[in-house]
Amino acid sequence: MLNEKLLEVISHEGVVAIASCSNSEAHLVNTWNSYVNATEDGRLLIPAAGMIKTQKNIEQNAKVKVTIGSKEVMGYRSMGTGFLIEGTAKFIKSGSEFDMMKEKFSFLNRVLVITVTSAKQTL
Repeated sequence: MLNEKLLEVISHEGVVAIASCSNSEAHLVNTWNSYVNATEDGRLLIPAAGMIKTQKNIEQNAKVKVTIGSKEVMGYRSMGTGFLIEGTAKFIKSGSEFDMMKEKFSFLNRVLVITVTSAKQTL
């Protein structure tokens, strides 16, 4: 699910937008590409210190959409590309993945785990 181009985008800095929705109201939160960790089984692990509204939304509706891009990666026609990722999300507060992420990002108090169902290149 996570192709080479998407992994290349993750390896370059850029802004990530995470959209969640509950009660017919969308909410967006941002993070950085360098905070996104891809697992071998195609999930995304993202450190969370805030994301309170995002967590409340996910507790009611686990579906999320994520955009991620980098101007440093070749797109379809020129430099710069991005992806629209769809999936389901949950927050974790313990376990081996939480411990690994805490070692990398001491500021986190939870980890947002996104199970990717679709990843489409947009540029």
